[in-house]
Amino acid sequence: MSMATVACDPQNPWQSRIARIERITPETPGVATYDLVLDAPPEAGQFTFRPGQFNMLYLPGVGEVAISISGSPANRASIPHTIREAGNVTRALAGMREGASIGVRGPFGSCWPVVESAGKDVLLVAGGIGLAPLRPVIYDLLDRRDDFGQLTLLYGTRSPDSLLYAAEYREWQDRGLNVRVTVDRSDTNWKGNVGVVTVLLDRLPLPRPDATVVMTCGPEVMMWYAIQSALQRGISHESMYVSLERNMNCAIGLCGHCQLGPEFLCKDGPVFRYDRVASILKVDDL
Repeated sequence: MSMATVACDPQNPWQSRIARIERITPETPGVATYDLVLDAPPEAGQFTFRPGQFNMLYLPGVGEVAISISGSPANRASIPHTIREAGNVTRALAGMREGASIGVRGPFGSCWPVVESAGKDVLLVAGGIGLAPLRPVIYDLLDRRDDFGQLTLLYGTRSPDSLLYAAEYREWQDRGLNVRVTVDRSDTNWKGNVGVVTVLLDRLPLPRPDATVVMTCGPEVMMWYAIQSALQRGISHESMYVSLERNMNCAIGLCGHCQLGPEFLCKDGPVFRYDRVASILKVDDL
């Protein structure tokens, strides 16, 4: 079975739809989740996407920014985006309140191979804000828990106060996801693992490395070391997927801002099978 992801462009990629900020949930310092609702028919309650895709969020007079969708694909009522303040648009968003309106284009991009992973063990490796693009995968896997083998999330972040979605870990665990967390720096209240996330991977039992799919998102250096560790454990290049990030402007592969070698991350990605981009990621400053 082919495990390739497929780019999914909307029918009218330039059209922004008006969305209302229904709820803002603070997550960690400088990070919040914005639940957006498309009020105008026929879009209201009908938005669909696949795990790994992103939207372009537009603030008139400020600009546009690409943000991964971080909610459940089964929930068509609202569209969550977990956003870190990192530039003009995201800082402007941080100043908005519930009930305000913004523009939305999308969804864009390729998808994590959830359906193609049926019958296999699935290993998710995330670092920092990189858990947000993998959260839809978690929801999708758990909604169809019986279709998969062992499910594991390895998540690393800088400190205990920067753990995303910490209130959901117990529910994920109860539904069949093995959640293992580590931090770079602990505090006096932290009783968990300390160290980089790849240490968790080195210690993880892998009963079926030849039937394990790895999906990883986070800093590129973290993903590279996670891939090397997985290779040493017997998982093949063809069973590993990464989500890459560059500055995206048009979202349809025309402007070239997100070009990485021969690939356009907005159109061909952001999710790639690792062997497709492995040689590109070895080039410094690309």
